[in-house]
Amino acid sequence: MTKTVERPAEAVRTRPAGTPPPGRKPARRRLAAQGRAYAFLLGGLVCFALFSWYPAIRAVVIAFQEYTPGADAEWVGTDNFTRVFRDPEFADAWRNTLTFTVLALLIGFAVPFVLALVLNELRHAKAFFRVVVYLPVMIPPVVSALLWKWFYDPGAGLANEALRFLHLPTSNWSNGADTALVSLVIVATWANMGGTVLIYLAALQSVPGELYEAAELDGASLPQRVRHITVPQTRFVILMLMLLQIIATMQVFTEPFVITGGGPENATVTVLYLIYKYAFLYNDFGGACALSVMLLVLLGVFSAGYLRLTRSEGEDA
Repeated sequence: MTKTVERPAEAVRTRPAGTPPPGRKPARRRLAAQGRAYAFLLGGLVCFALFSWYPAIRAVVIAFQEYTPGADAEWVGTDNFTRVFRDPEFADAWRNTLTFTVLALLIGFAVPFVLALVLNELRHAKAFFRVVVYLPVMIPPVVSALLWKWFYDPGAGLANEALRFLHLPTSNWSNGADTALVSLVIVATWANMGGTVLIYLAALQSVPGELYEAAELDGASLPQRVRHITVPQTRFVILMLMLLQIIATMQVFTEPFVITGGGPENATVTVLYLIYKYAFLYNDFGGACALSVMLLVLLGVFSAGYLRLTRSEGEDA
């Protein structure tokens, strides 16, 4: 016969109806906590809405209008796109922008990675050299461009003075149609590589040291360690920084605006500089917004394709 053990009435704890399970906050408290979180986010959301989202949406609308500040806008359809496309400077701007992007990838993408490798191998004065590398980022972009404009001066500029001291031929630098774009790439690389170097350094320091020790025991050289350990371990960071750099270099404006003014012979007119000319020199805001929409669509399609391709490669790996 089975003996039934009865539990005392006070030992049986019943949860009143409507109370949440243990460890779970009541719905009212959860809503209050979420409300406070959204209240803290409200300032940022308002700033983004006013200074980022609204101008972007407004630019798309103006791209299909004949718009003059202070006057009524008139809907013109795709006329702005057609007019901008037929502009002789349109082809020059896109060619210069794409060339600048390719040169920036060849120069400005490799140099920060090599510098990060060198800094990662240092045993002394790491903090000092990190500050030195990051220092150009702390200089305002316009000030940096003005310094390089003086540096590139074909007469008394420091670059040609150094070449004369070494008994080497001088160059026109930013004043030459053949050398102006490369000169601007050097400026942009110097001014922006500090942040990229620090990101690479953080990625390199997350690589397990045991991998390098095992490779050294197997007799792997430094190039082999970089190829088979460093690059695969930092692949995600490299791919993301490459995408961000392409997006940034496609929107280059400060260097051609301050240093060359789009010259010589339209050799440094970029898409963003042409947008500036349409808006503030030609007073053609419809054409400027049409160019902006073209650039937006191109970068959006490229970014989506790039992310899809890299994601599929990562899943296959």
